[in-house]
Amino acid sequence: MAGILAWFWNERFWLPHNVTWADLKNTDEATFPQAEDLYLACPLAFCIFMIRLVFERFIARPCAMGLKIQANGPQKAQPNAILEKVFTAITKHPDEKRLEGLSKQLDWDVRTIQRWFRQRRNQEKPSTLTRFCESMWRFTFYLYIFTYGVRFLKKTPWLWNTKECWYNYPYQPLTVDIHYYYILELSFYLSLLFSQFTDIRRKDFLIMFLHHVATISLITFSYVNNMARVGTLVMCLHDAADVLIEAAKMANYAKCQILCNLLFAMFAILFISSRLGVYPVWILNTTLFESWEIVGPYPSWWVFNLLLILLQLLHSFWSYLIVKTACRAISKGKVGKWNPLHVSKDDRSDIESSSDEDDSPPPNQKHHSSTTNGTNKTHGTNGYLTGAPYPDEH
Repeated sequence: MAGILAWFWNERFWLPHNVTWADLKNTDEATFPQAEDLYLACPLAFCIFMIRLVFERFIARPCAMGLKIQANGPQKAQPNAILEKVFTAITKHPDEKRLEGLSKQLDWDVRTIQRWFRQRRNQEKPSTLTRFCESMWRFTFYLYIFTYGVRFLKKTPWLWNTKECWYNYPYQPLTVDIHYYYILELSFYLSLLFSQFTDIRRKDFLIMFLHHVATISLITFSYVNNMARVGTLVMCLHDAADVLIEAAKMANYAKCQILCNLLFAMFAILFISSRLGVYPVWILNTTLFESWEIVGPYPSWWVFNLLLILLQLLHSFWSYLIVKTACRAISKGKVGKWNPLHVSKDDRSDIESSSDEDDSPPPNQKHHSSTTNGTNKTHGTNGYLTGAPYPDEH
């Protein structure tokens, strides 16, 4: 184990030439980032998770009730032991051959069985009330942490001159503000990572899991090798757009469509301008060129910049999806009825729909199934519709 740790913390990988870990030990005159500082994030992540539960129960839920958002979810599927066994043990999306076999076994037509599986999948989706509470919690945290970041950074020299991120690097002392900012951000994303295993499992579980792991890795990486100054710029820049998308989702769940569209438009403008404009010109310029000029490259420098470039590629992909969604709505002349959260995806911000899958009753149902699957009329209850086709949750 000692050999593995010595290999992992190799100074020639993590630090610039002629710098050792001993040079970055805390002294009476200065405090530097230490890897063991990050251990504090684990118990704090648990505390944040508990705060979230209290917040959603006693603050977000009453707000949702005040907006007439009810806790009822989609229509439940008719109980059926055979179909339930297939759903839980074999597949949630049976192919045509399996559907035909089940049709013969149950004496149901294929369309009825397809509808049963759609309704059963919808049962595992969180209710609109649950989604609203989650979005309100994230909105509150992002608003707080973004406000804190702006208030802190506007007093720092590296906000106005990014070369200050590299002067005297890596002998830049760790301030209380930077330490608090890093630990709180890391703890929050750890809590999101943990909560994925306790919340209702979403369709984008794996994508969001990988995103949280990547975010945690970047925060940890930049803290350990004391790239904390540029790290604070990256975190603040990314938190800005997250505030707006969570606000847009809350407006969507509350059926405030005009406000939802307005907030999403603001989010799209801010996201694209910050991720495709400010990020490469401001962040990548300083990490690639200014740091090369002032500090020079070393192994972890290459890894850090590679991760930031990969992040830029993700920004480009997400921006493409946002623009594609807007162009599709404009080309179809449905801007007035457009709900962007029903058709777009953004893996980092978790843009999601408040609709379920198509639950319209199939034609020519057999009598013993048609009576248990509800009415043919279209109606809506807080984002859930029955009897009309609509998109999956994203």
